[in-house]
Amino acid sequence: MIHRQEAVIGGRVMSIETGRVAEQSSGAVLVRYGDTVILATAVGSDEPREGIDFFPLTVDVEERMYAAGKIPGGFIKREGRATEHAILACRLADRPLRPLFPKGYRNDVQIVITVLSVDQENDSDIMGIVGASAALSLSDIPFAGPVGAVRVGYIDDQLVINPLESQMSRSKLDLAIAGTADAVMMVEAGAKELPEDLMLEAVRFGHEALQDIIKMQEKLMQVSGKPKRPFNPAPVDEELHGRVAEFVRPRFEQAVNNPDKTARSQALSQVQDELVTELGTLYPDRLKDIINFYEKELKAYVRNTILDTATRPDGRDLKTIRPITCEVGLLPRTHGSALFTRGQTQVLSVVTLGSPGEEQILDGLGASESKRFMHHYNFPPFSTGESKPLRGPGRREIGHGALAERAVAAVIPSHEEFPYTIRAVSDVLSSNGSTSMGSVCGTTLSLMDAGVPIHAPVAGVAMGLITGEGERAGKWAVLSDIQGIEDALGDMDFKVAGTADGVTALQMDIKVKGITYDIMSKALEQAREGRMFIMEKMLDAIDAPREELSEYAPRIQTIKINPDKIGAVIGPGGKMIRKIQEESGAKIDIEDDGSVNVSATSSEAMQQALDAVRALTEEVEVGRIYTGTVRRLVDFGAFVEILPGKEGLVRTSQLADYQVNRPEDVVSVGDEITVMVIEVDGQGRINLSRRAALSGEMPTIEPEERGPARRGGPGGRSGGGYGMGREREGSVGGGRGPGGYNDRGGYGGNRERGGYNERDNRDRYGDRSSGGGFGQRRPMGGGSGNTGRGPSGPRRDNYGRPPERRW
Repeated sequence: MIHRQEAVIGGRVMSIETGRVAEQSSGAVLVRYGDTVILATAVGSDEPREGIDFFPLTVDVEERMYAAGKIPGGFIKREGRATEHAILACRLADRPLRPLFPKGYRNDVQIVITVLSVDQENDSDIMGIVGASAALSLSDIPFAGPVGAVRVGYIDDQLVINPLESQMSRSKLDLAIAGTADAVMMVEAGAKELPEDLMLEAVRFGHEALQDIIKMQEKLMQVSGKPKRPFNPAPVDEELHGRVAEFVRPRFEQAVNNPDKTARSQALSQVQDELVTELGTLYPDRLKDIINFYEKELKAYVRNTILDTATRPDGRDLKTIRPITCEVGLLPRTHGSALFTRGQTQVLSVVTLGSPGEEQILDGLGASESKRFMHHYNFPPFSTGESKPLRGPGRREIGHGALAERAVAAVIPSHEEFPYTIRAVSDVLSSNGSTSMGSVCGTTLSLMDAGVPIHAPVAGVAMGLITGEGERAGKWAVLSDIQGIEDALGDMDFKVAGTADGVTALQMDIKVKGITYDIMSKALEQAREGRMFIMEKMLDAIDAPREELSEYAPRIQTIKINPDKIGAVIGPGGKMIRKIQEESGAKIDIEDDGSVNVSATSSEAMQQALDAVRALTEEVEVGRIYTGTVRRLVDFGAFVEILPGKEGLVRTSQLADYQVNRPEDVVSVGDEITVMVIEVDGQGRINLSRRAALSGEMPTIEPEERGPARRGGPGGRSGGGYGMGREREGSVGGGRGPGGYNDRGGYGGNRERGGYNERDNRDRYGDRSSGGGFGQRRPMGGGSGNTGRGPSGPRRDNYGRPPERRW
C-alpha cells in the first residue's frame, strides 16, 4: 500500500512516499520537491560482520544523468565513478545519521540515494538526507531518528529556507543543517564573510524549519513503519575491565602527557604491550576484549583530565593555539607556494595560474558547467608515519579539499578583476590535527605569493568538544586547535574559516546525539579568537598579495571585439584560431560577449597574438594609414591588402606624389607599401592612396575620378569609368551598357573587357590582361545580359568571396 505525506517547506510542497517502489529493501521512499525526485533505500544485514571494531555504514549517491536530460560525456556513454558532487553529497548524508545508530552495532547498513529527476532549482543533496532518514526510520534497522534537513540562504538581508538554485547567486550564505527534534546533528556552510551571531541565528532558523520534515516521517512511521529488530550489546566483563583499568591508569599520566605525537604514540604502544603481556597469560582467549577495555580507559583518561583540570595532552589550556610558522616562495618555478606549519601539522600549498580556457568542465546534474577556482587536497601516508599503497583521492581527500575551496572561494577576485583560472593544491606533509584548516591557511598564503588579488586573507581553525558522562554529566569544554588524539577521543570536530570580517566556511561533525546552541555559540566565539591569532602569524610572512606575478606565470590581456567578428577569429573548423596559437605560442579564449583573452608567457608571443586578432577583427578607418602588401596589379592601379582578407584599390594616380603612367613602374606584386584609406563606399569597397600617406593629407576625390552620379564614366561602351550609374546603364561585367562603378556592379568594364569579378568561383581577381576594372560580380547566370542573381546561386559579398571563405 502506498502512503504519502506532504508539507510546505520554504513555500513549496515536499512529499515523502513509501510503498510504491523497491519493496525488497529494508526501507524505501520517494522524496519529491518541485520536479526534483530522489529514491532513498536502506538495507541492513541480519548478522554483524565478524572481526571488525567499527560500524560498517555505507552511504552512496547515484546521480543518473537522465535525471537532467543529459547523456554522459566521454567515449563511454554511461555513468561511471561517482562525481565529486556525488561524493560530497554522500558525506553530507552520512554525518548526521551515523551518531544515531546504537553503540557497538556491527551489522552492515547500506543507504543508496538515487537521483531520478532534477529541475536544477531544488537541492537534491538536502532531499537525500531526508530520504535516507525516512528509509531508515521505516525499516527494521535500529536508528534513533528521524532526521530533518534544510538549506538556509541569506538573500536581501533575510534568512530564506531552501532557496532556489537561481536565487543562490544573490545569497551571502549557503548553509546545510540537519538535526533531530531536539538537537542539531550537522552543519555545513559557505558564507561571504558573515558575522558569527548571524551564522548561529541561521542554524536556529534552519532547525526550526526542519521540524515539519521530521513530523512527516513520524506520521509515515505510524502507518507503515516496521518494528525495529532487537539489538543487545555484548555484556561487559566488569572483572576484566577492572583489571585493565587498574593496570593502565597509573601509567597513562606519563605516557599521554607529551606534546610530541610520535613520542606519545610510542609510549602508549609500550603501555598496551605491557598490558597484553601481563593479562594475556591470564586471559589468553580475551585479547580483543583487553584491547577494547584499554581504549575505553585511554578515552576516559584524556576526557576526564580535560574536564577536571582544563589541561590537554600536550600541556595546553583550552584556548592556546600551537606554535605557527609560515613561509612563502619556497618553490622557484611555481607561480605561488607556501608552507604552513601549526604544531605537528604541516601543509605545502601551491598555486598555478592558467588561461580562462583551462577552467574545470563539470559533467553533472547541476546547471553550472565550469568553475575557475579549484582546490585539491592530498593526504599521503607518510604524513602520519605510515606505509600504505598510493591510490587516487578518496572521499576524505575530496571532502577536505572542497571545504578549503569553499572557505577561500569567498575572497577570490572576479573574472573581470583577474581573468585567470586558478588551481591550488595542498599536500599534507605532516598530520596531527585539522589538515583541512591548515590547507585554508596555506592556500591563502600561496595565493598572495602568486599575486592573486584576493579581497582579504582567510584563516581557519578546528574546534573540539569534550562532554562529561556519569558524575561529570553536564560539564563540557570547547577546545581550540584540536590535535589528532583530541579529535579521535572527543565529541565534535567544528571547523571554522573566515576573514577578519566574518565567516567564509563552517563544518560541524559530532559523535553525540546533538549539541546545544550554548556550545555552538562558545565554539564560534573561541574559533574567531583562534583564527585571528593564526592570521597575524600569516600576515607576518606576507601582508598583501604581491604586486607582480611570477615571471613563469602566463600574462593575460583582454580585448573586446565585435561579437559578429568572433567567427573571423575562430575560422572554419577553428582553423584560424589554431593557426594564431601555433604561430605565436599564446592561448586564446573567446567569450560570447566578444571578450578575447590572450595568455602568453612572453611579451613577444602576446603581442603577436594580439596583432593577429586585431587584424582579423579591426574595422577599416578612413584617414588611417596602413602598411599593406601589393596583391595584384591592374591597368588602372594596384590592389593592396591592408588587413587580412581586406584589400583596397590604389589608383595609378595615387601611387606616388608624381605622375605615374603604369602601376608596374612604381610597385610590384608582393611589395609592402604605406597607404591611407581615403574612402569606404556604401558597398564596403576601400579606396587607398599612397600619395596621401606620403604627404599625410587627405586628398579630395575629384568628380572625374568618381564619374557621373548616374551614368557610366568616360570610356563609352568599351571603356571602364568609375561612376554610380544604374544597373541598366552601368555595366556589371556582362552588361550591355557603358561601364561604370554602380550600385550593383564594380569598377567599370563590360563583358568583353572583363574586370574584377569571380568567373570561375575562385576567390581571386580577374585576370589583368582581360582589361576592365574593379568590380563585384555575381555568380554567372544565363545569357550575356544577365544582371540578376541567375540560377547559379545567391549574391556574394566581400569582393566575390563565398561566405565560407570570407575570413
